[in-house]
Amino acid sequence: MSVTPGEAAGAGGAPSGPVDVLVRGAELLVTMDDERREIAGGWVSVRDGAVEGVGEPGTEPAARDVIDGRGCLVTPGLVNTHHHMYQNLTRAFAPALGGDIFHWLRVQYPIWARLDEEAAYVSAWIGCIELALGGCTTTTDHLYVHPRDGGDLISAEIGAAAEVGLRFHATRGSMSLSEKDGGLPPDSVVQDDDEILADSQRLVEKHHDRSDHAMTQVALAPCSPFSVTPELMRSTAELADRLDVRLHTHIAETVGEDEYCLEHFGRRPIDYFEDCGWATDRAWVAHAVHPNASEIARLGRWGTGVAHCPSSNMLIGAGLAPVRELREADVPVGLGCDGSASTDCASLWMEARNALLLGRLRHGGQAMGARDALEMGTRGGARCLGREATIGRLAPGACGDLVVWPLEGVAFAGALTDPVEAWLRCGPVAARHTVVGGRVLVRDGRPVDPRVDEMLALHRAIAAEWQQVLA
Repeated sequence: MSVTPGEAAGAGGAPSGPVDVLVRGAELLVTMDDERREIAGGWVSVRDGAVEGVGEPGTEPAARDVIDGRGCLVTPGLVNTHHHMYQNLTRAFAPALGGDIFHWLRVQYPIWARLDEEAAYVSAWIGCIELALGGCTTTTDHLYVHPRDGGDLISAEIGAAAEVGLRFHATRGSMSLSEKDGGLPPDSVVQDDDEILADSQRLVEKHHDRSDHAMTQVALAPCSPFSVTPELMRSTAELADRLDVRLHTHIAETVGEDEYCLEHFGRRPIDYFEDCGWATDRAWVAHAVHPNASEIARLGRWGTGVAHCPSSNMLIGAGLAPVRELREADVPVGLGCDGSASTDCASLWMEARNALLLGRLRHGGQAMGARDALEMGTRGGARCLGREATIGRLAPGACGDLVVWPLEGVAFAGALTDPVEAWLRCGPVAARHTVVGGRVLVRDGRPVDPRVDEMLALHRAIAAEWQQVLA
């Protein structure tokens, strides 16, 4: 079955003129629509930022920009549900290596205290380019370090993402417990509750776009149980409900976090989460490596999403997340790159592959297939962000976000029977073309923005200044 441009236009009749972008001749077009249609030789068209049609070969519309999909897999753009972009300024930072998550946090907090608007902008700009190269079209970012006199860091990030053209969900992170209060961060990067809540409301009012095809949205995101007070957790949940925005935090990431919550709150992290008013489908959490069976069932009943971060979980030794159990409980599960300090390669293709491998390691060879990983990387991530109707799928009216993945060359020799399985089993693979809202961000494997070298030089200068501790 094909959906032609005329049909996509509805009762108002066929739109006039060629579409803006047409990807045609794909080895396989995977729509991830409600019927999970896959079309050999298929095409997808985008007009005015939205998908206008998908269809079978021979029914393509005229287009201003035609992208050749021969030898390629075409999928919806991937959705990154957890990241800390500013951390790419301390990527693979040697003094922080070799310990647990608390060690690398303590080592790096004093360095991250140098964060200002310029550093937030540059790190987000480079971070968005890196994600686009890895097939990501929508990303979140959890920026929870707010040094005194650092400026408007979230707005700086939002500006960078808008310039690159990535769909961006900023999460206004926060920390209110410093070392003197029994937390981990130094005083220089924490704020008081009133300051955090006021700035959270300001950012929502300034930047949050409620339209179906929004390029920018804002969520509220206290960092973790060991860096904010229960009062801030509760007040943030109340504010998010009043402003009708989403909630995000880290939860149940490590055994050490379980021990911390039992010691300080007398309960496990998920119980604490519920007590603070976060048991809602408004929330999605990062990691959730250590919930038990009862807690998984509760997350499913609440509709609380989980950002599965397989590379980060492996690199810091957090453990094997119960992904199959979460999905079977109808928990929305997306994929997340996490920050460059805990995983130094921000590629959602890599996260999808690692999700595939870890799923099979935990439960055996039948437990996870490439389509399961793709589902998490597209529709699962869209559910976490409350945007399942418009992102993570290629269907008329959805956002015009798509990726063309090459399946050619030595790495794919002999991979003839299933392009989706080949996509993750072979490789590694980077995007040949990445399109967001009909705008091509990556063409022929290279960013179209001419400023990459300039921005890399600026990024290197800031990172070198930050890391003078190594000298």
